[in-house]
Amino acid sequence: MSQTSADKPSGSTFAWSEDWLATIVGLVLVALVLVGVIPDWLVP
Repeated sequence: MSQTSADKPSGSTFAWSEDWLATIVGLVLVALVLVGVIPDWLVP
């Protein structure tokens, strides 16, 4: 008997884009370390 719709859970779209954003940022950091732009001691 809630007011929200059961069709689409709230926040699910944001959670997916947040996960993808974190994945892309991590891959970019790894790529920058491998290329040598960022020293490997800087990224734990």
